[in-house]
Amino acid sequence: MNSLSLLCHATMKPTCRILNRRRNSAFFGFPRPAKWLHGLTKTGNSSIFCVNFEQNSQYHANPFRISGSGGVFDDARKASQVPSWSFGQSGVISKSSRSYSAGIGTTSRGVSVIASLASRFRKISTSIETSVNDNNFERIYVQGGINVKPLVERIDKDENIVGEEESRIEVGDEKKSESLNEATVVSPEREYSDIEKEAWRLLRDSVVMYCGNPVGTVAANEPGDKQLLNYDQVFIRDFVPSALAFLLKGEGEIVRNFLLHTLQLQSWEKTVDCYSPGQGLMPASFKVRTVPLDGNKIEEVLDPDFGESAIGRVAPVDSGLWWIILLRAYGKITGDYGLQERVDVQTGLKMILNLCLTDGFDMFPSLLVTDGSCMIDRRMGIHGHPLEIQALFYSALRCSREMLGVNDGSKNLVRAINNRLSALSFHIREYYWVDMKKINEIYRYKTEEYSTEATNKFNIYPDQIPLWLMDWIPEEGGYLIGNLQPAHMDFRFFTLGNLWSIVSSLGTPKQNDAVLNLIEAKWDDLVGHMPLKISYPALEFEEWRIITGSDPKNTPWSYHNGGSWPTLLWQFTLACIKMGRIELAQKAAALAEKRLRSDHWPEYYDTRTGKFIGKQSRLYQTWTIAGFLTTKMLLENPEKAALLFWDEDYELLEICVCALSKSGRKKCSRGAAKSQILV
Repeated sequence: MNSLSLLCHATMKPTCRILNRRRNSAFFGFPRPAKWLHGLTKTGNSSIFCVNFEQNSQYHANPFRISGSGGVFDDARKASQVPSWSFGQSGVISKSSRSYSAGIGTTSRGVSVIASLASRFRKISTSIETSVNDNNFERIYVQGGINVKPLVERIDKDENIVGEEESRIEVGDEKKSESLNEATVVSPEREYSDIEKEAWRLLRDSVVMYCGNPVGTVAANEPGDKQLLNYDQVFIRDFVPSALAFLLKGEGEIVRNFLLHTLQLQSWEKTVDCYSPGQGLMPASFKVRTVPLDGNKIEEVLDPDFGESAIGRVAPVDSGLWWIILLRAYGKITGDYGLQERVDVQTGLKMILNLCLTDGFDMFPSLLVTDGSCMIDRRMGIHGHPLEIQALFYSALRCSREMLGVNDGSKNLVRAINNRLSALSFHIREYYWVDMKKINEIYRYKTEEYSTEATNKFNIYPDQIPLWLMDWIPEEGGYLIGNLQPAHMDFRFFTLGNLWSIVSSLGTPKQNDAVLNLIEAKWDDLVGHMPLKISYPALEFEEWRIITGSDPKNTPWSYHNGGSWPTLLWQFTLACIKMGRIELAQKAAALAEKRLRSDHWPEYYDTRTGKFIGKQSRLYQTWTIAGFLTTKMLLENPEKAALLFWDEDYELLEICVCALSKSGRKKCSRGAAKSQILV
């Protein structure tokens, strides 16, 4: 069956629903009309329902279908039909019949889509946004004024359509291969090495099933682990390297299911002390739970965590950003742009953007967040405007600009995205960048400057420059600092933020190259025995006690405090390929390959050089395994990396919304950004 079955009331099959503890739950974050209750069973105050995510041409015609009655949104039905076959839904995506426990060391036959061909097919896919008035759509959702009509079930016909599509697009069909003259048939892969075979086996063993379909991978799958905490859950952040590994191997079903199911969980208003987070928030993780029912039946439910159960009770700012990035990657690699164009996906995308772009008290274009809201999910002194969030935010905005359907209802959002991209890129490039020249400039700063023409705009005191930095920074190289706030610059090197600044072109080409120069020059410090340091240097002594709160897990050179995380390897590889420095990635991958298997795939490593397995590190950590596999595939096929990174957008340098001419200022400092590009 090609759909997720909802309300599976057979005795031998579990029913499926999403767990919600509120009486008036919402569907995709909006009130559910009373008419929807027809055909849905009730357990206490929670509705039992699932959405039928069909993998055929009916996606575009009927993107919302409730199993049983088969009702659809009227507005969704206005969308134009797709052609009789959809390239993005063909052999590139593995069907649900594919076994996730088999196929190790073998090759699945499929079509490799190059970027230009994918864009051609995108033009003939259905565009929901161009057919549905955005204002009317939001009014229907928010006010609950939906008019559901019964729809005649066409299951047999749908299955025939799918069968016809598969036969039409089958790679072995020579006639169809000739018509797809720009597509290249995947050649048989080399035989996997023993470490790759083990990695694929472990990755497939970590797959989580929901209603008989794969929906993600657990964070860690260590045998005999008696203290699971939340490592048995599916994290949005952690699943990204797993998703890329499956996508690069031609198995897109699990990624599609993951994107759609997390979308269902998006606006479930779980609370901390009776306070609800903003609409559009994505959960940090979710878990599939089994609930017994009467009559020897069981029911599967998705139980999301928005931070109300997390250590520190911090909502995940980065989850929604990673979701957007993965949504784009899915379309780029598979060619299935129809998923991006669905009404529900477009609405979820807008909700995340509205949450991130909401006006507030902050004067900076960077996102203001608290400690623990990203990969560093414990107190580490990164509250404020941490680089990691800004780089992911910038990446998500660039993704959204590509995927949003432009019409009268979304043009204001697109304008806001462009304005924010321009302001954010200038802000980070100008104020976060440090090299020898910049440090010397800060060293001679004057303070207490009050004017629009001030050089020291954030009132940074020169004494903040740490002694380690003066000796550490190389002559040829630089990096983006970890944080910037009034009278405070966090000079620590945070690897993830710098790597994603390269991948997304948040930094200038010159800056991006300098970051890799720095990593190469300081290889022993940032790579050592295991790539890569999550941050450098570690907080020690009194500084560690004050900033981390004496955190016994974040002791110096451990975990987030200077620990080495193998999962950063795939992002380092992506950055190196983009900048034409693939030899650095190969060198790092060779280091990891020597140890990961014998060390049982740890979560992180300790000590200054990453020589020892982390003292509290989980073994068989899934994103360590998936990061290694993704790295190997990117190194083997570097051309595929172009689908996952962005080149410099010179148009952003021409956008300036500061309206300085009205404020009486003499000139706009945006020219500084242009000069960095041209030099």
